[in-house]
Amino acid sequence: MAWRGKPVTIRCDNGPEYISQLLIDWAKRHRITITYIQPGKPQQNAYVERYNRTVRYDWLNQHLFDSITDVQDFATRWLWTYNHERPNMGLGGITPIQKSALVA
Repeated sequence: MAWRGKPVTIRCDNGPEYISQLLIDWAKRHRITITYIQPGKPQQNAYVERYNRTVRYDWLNQHLFDSITDVQDFATRWLWTYNHERPNMGLGGITPIQKSALVA
């Protein structure tokens, strides 16, 4: 939140990590609304579902990690590549960073 600012709303599915009282309490403390999609309707959260599929197929299913730190390091490197080097067909064959520069 310090880097990007506080969201007004977080939209998520009904997984156990998102319906926990801990998350609900955190959101209330920060005055953030949690909006849940309808159960069994992943298309209501299509962008996130598509990104999750990309992560799973591009690297998560292909590597065994020894620690959470290894996963975090790999994810950080992969995310940089995803945003700076990997063309995205949904953006017309350009990278997210190129799209961001066009919008700015």
